[in-house]
Amino acid sequence: MNGLNGKSTTRNVKRKVFFHNFPLITFKIEKTFTKFTQPAYGFMGELLGNKPYKIDNYIHMKYILICFLLIQGSMLNGQSVSKPILPAAYRTEAYLPLLKGKRVGVFANHTATIGKAHLVDSLQKLGVNITVAFGPEHGFRGTADAGEKVDNYKDPSTGIPVVSLYGKKRRPSAEDLQNVDILLFDIQDVGVRFYTFISSLQEYMEAAFEYKKPLMILDRPNPNGFYVDGPLLDTAYKSFVGMQPIPVVYGMTIGEYALMLAGEKWLSAKANIARDQSIYFDVIKCANYTHSSLYELPVRPSPNLPDMSAIYWYASTCYFEGTILSEGRGTDHPFSIFGHPSLPKHLFAFTPTSRDGAKDPKLKDQLCYGWNVYADGKEVLKKLNNQINIDFLVEAYKQYPQKDSFFLRPKLDKPTAYFFNKLAGNEELKKQLIAGKTAAEIRASWQPGLTAFKKIRQKYLLYKDFK
Repeated sequence: MNGLNGKSTTRNVKRKVFFHNFPLITFKIEKTFTKFTQPAYGFMGELLGNKPYKIDNYIHMKYILICFLLIQGSMLNGQSVSKPILPAAYRTEAYLPLLKGKRVGVFANHTATIGKAHLVDSLQKLGVNITVAFGPEHGFRGTADAGEKVDNYKDPSTGIPVVSLYGKKRRPSAEDLQNVDILLFDIQDVGVRFYTFISSLQEYMEAAFEYKKPLMILDRPNPNGFYVDGPLLDTAYKSFVGMQPIPVVYGMTIGEYALMLAGEKWLSAKANIARDQSIYFDVIKCANYTHSSLYELPVRPSPNLPDMSAIYWYASTCYFEGTILSEGRGTDHPFSIFGHPSLPKHLFAFTPTSRDGAKDPKLKDQLCYGWNVYADGKEVLKKLNNQINIDFLVEAYKQYPQKDSFFLRPKLDKPTAYFFNKLAGNEELKKQLIAGKTAAEIRASWQPGLTAFKKIRQKYLLYKDFK
């Protein structure tokens, strides 16, 4: 799995650099130009376009961090291993020329990084003229609670105005885009339908096409991109936690998903027409990624997905958000811990408390009983075996004593208003739980929809698929 760590130091002389647990590498750092002179550095040469770039000491350090990734992927104790997975943002030679002389609008959050630097910080230091930034749920720098309102503001690090696109306002307006020549999108997704960044992507694409602004998406690997599973969304249950008829786990990168939105004409009518008029739209691919890859996120994508355990379990346990049970917000391991005070007391005990990212969690300060499935990411993968696990959901419903209050009841008591149904994408899962269906019976009911979706999915893949 890929991760980011390690240190480096440089001087304006030929220098030997050691990286933690990796072999000795020699390269040349010049005062105002960075150039790798040996073909052994492979993708770094491609990353810099095999051309010298004027950069300051700050950017020197950022590219040294990238170099570390390359060394990590190309050598290990003298043995060759696979090349490291690189998000598209690292491939500056593929998109910097398209931004030259342009006024750029960027939709990003804290996960949009090159090395350990924010994309916007790096692009600004490379001379890109960023006139406005847009932020999704959790904000541009990723510090807000789930569902928390974030106002527009000026980013203190860059001085760039930031427009929040979460809540009542979910897409850029004509006024927001009046000083923009091209739009850029770079956010790390987790490949689960109710994770709202793909809904933000759709709104952003529609605005770009409707206002005839060129759009470029910098793709990132999908940490759950190695399988497809779960119930399909019925569009009668469409909401911001699910906008399109796809399964819960759809096995596509955010760039591939964008291609599907455009190709299947799932955007607004006006955006679909504009797209047919050849509005510039492109996806910059990741390097060395396939749908069999296991990609460990270097940055937590949101406050309540703090580790790979949560990211892998999320597709299986987020349903608890639509029930009376705690889904683990306010604990050390959200989405890996779940339960309720009314469940049997011999189960795992925990108490949700207020903390950063979960200021007012469900069942705050109440002693709950339930399950703790937290484990190392590799162990979680073994348990899940490339599929959604709904055994705990089935068991929780069985053991919860007051069945009529298990599902959070909306003010308007109709099927499409239940948050549980919005997460599931239909009413069937709720009905199946009430009817006492087994996990195997429920899973079997998903198969026709999954088969149909997989045929659509294949048309838009940019990377080699899993078997």
